[in-house]
Amino acid sequence: MGLGFVSVPTDVGLVVAAVTSVGVVATSFDDGPEFRARVRERMRPFPDDAGEPETAEVGRQLAAYFAGELTEFTVPLDWRLTSTTQRRVLGLLFESVPYGRAVTYGDLARETGIPARAIGSIMGSNPIPIIVPCHRVVAGGGLGGFSGGAGVESKRRLLTMEGHLPPTLF
Repeated sequence: MGLGFVSVPTDVGLVVAAVTSVGVVATSFDDGPEFRARVRERMRPFPDDAGEPETAEVGRQLAAYFAGELTEFTVPLDWRLTSTTQRRVLGLLFESVPYGRAVTYGDLARETGIPARAIGSIMGSNPIPIIVPCHRVVAGGGLGGFSGGAGVESKRRLLTMEGHLPPTLF
């Protein structure tokens, strides 16, 4: 299978991306054998990709993002691990919420016609966090939840790094 992995050390953990010849298919805040095995298993129903994945460019962009040098990912995405509904919501998020900005669960619900509670579930099941910026979706009265890395603390760090939240003392 044309599936490659690239890891980048960051202040929120060892971030890993799974890449096919189509594009980034999954990311995680924890590079370990469990994540890699889970992605391989989820990709099993799909035909083998022709060509080599572009892992070096994905790694370069992730490192640049965490260094504060990149505000927009340009690597292609492989949406095969998303449902039609997930793709609709996550695609809208990816295309319309830039670096340093945030949107509420309610905003996405109004825009898509999908209930806010379902929007939260979609964000929690996002297979491509960081690049598809589910951390930029916040609750109307606060940060809301986050399933990546160290949970809400990782979300807070990403939003602070992007300038959406003011820096705080750690």
